[in-house]
Amino acid sequence: MDEAGSRADQDGGTEAARMDRVGFGRVLAYFLKLGTVGFGGPIAVVGYMQRDLVEKRGWMDRKDFLDGVALGQAMPSPLAAQVAMWVGFLRRGALGAAAVAGAFVAPSFAMVVAVGAIYSRYSGLPVVQSLFYGIAPAVMAIITLAAINLVKMTDRKDWRLWSISALVFALTAITGTEPILVIIGAGLMMIALDARPDLKALRRRKSRSTAGDPESPPEDRADEGRSHPMPMLIGLGALVGGGTLTALGLFFLKTGAVVFGSGLAIVPFLRDGVVHQHHWLTDGQFLDAVAMGLITPGPVVITAGFIGYLVGGTTGAIVSTIAIFIPIYLGVVVPGRWFIRHRDNPQIRAFVTGATSAAAGALSGAVVVLTRQAVTDWITAAIALVTLAILWRFKIKEPYVVVAAGILGPLLH
Repeated sequence: MDEAGSRADQDGGTEAARMDRVGFGRVLAYFLKLGTVGFGGPIAVVGYMQRDLVEKRGWMDRKDFLDGVALGQAMPSPLAAQVAMWVGFLRRGALGAAAVAGAFVAPSFAMVVAVGAIYSRYSGLPVVQSLFYGIAPAVMAIITLAAINLVKMTDRKDWRLWSISALVFALTAITGTEPILVIIGAGLMMIALDARPDLKALRRRKSRSTAGDPESPPEDRADEGRSHPMPMLIGLGALVGGGTLTALGLFFLKTGAVVFGSGLAIVPFLRDGVVHQHHWLTDGQFLDAVAMGLITPGPVVITAGFIGYLVGGTTGAIVSTIAIFIPIYLGVVVPGRWFIRHRDNPQIRAFVTGATSAAAGALSGAVVVLTRQAVTDWITAAIALVTLAILWRFKIKEPYVVVAAGILGPLLH
């Protein structure tokens, strides 16, 4: 076990005693299985982890698990992937987080590459077009419900947050792009409204830190420095030869770093970059890519792998997947222990609240934009409405609904 992992175990207390009873191989096997059968989106997948690791198997203490959930909610990028990496980080430090990420993502990555190969070759065939004729409106119904749930969960009864979501919704729906600067600005505005920092206290704290105040112990700074993010960045740089692959890598690095909210909150940002900025895919192809992320198990952001395959083949899929997961990984291993100590910081909570509210509005606005492409006649409108009603009324896993819509496509088109 590396030093970061040893220190993580010492800090974890009861968690270390529990997880030391099982080999790390069993932990990796669990996440490989979860990545294979973990349908239902980030909230469902996190629920599976809590049920299996905390309640049924007793591999983790509940508090340690919830620390990971809190960290995932405070950082950009999807919740499920960050919680999975947190489990690996507690057990084996930075290397453990990377190993768990690989096990969790590998099954869905293999699936999207296989489907991408078929799609690239046969996407022009009428039967494939008919499949996605039914799938696209069903995907829009799923995203609509996700947007509604995200806004309700984020904004609660705070009229200020509802105003932020409404503003970003309108901007996204009208312009067709995600206003990233507005999302960041929403977080800063909530800091100004709810958690304006005491500048005098900050100056005093900085002065004590410079003088070697024990509030900032050297071992904590050393712990954060041992996360070793550079090998991953160097590896990606070696893999990316240039041109389109470089653009893919940089785009998905940025995407993973700036998008708050659920996995589906990444949709408007992806669409803006993939369709309008780089012109890698058409609107129809992009909707098909989102469908792949919903049909496959594991994290929804595996959509990046499908897009990467369509743009640059297998190498493109690898580059895109690694790039979008690097910020997620760094969001766990770099601030992990620091976050545990400061997660109740009012400025952090205020920024996350504002940024997440704006991201929810962007996702809602993207629904309007994408629906114009997916719903083209009364049949697709009916598929979208029926799918929305079924998901609203019954607890059916999304992939089953998408597969059913795919079967309807050739029958109705």
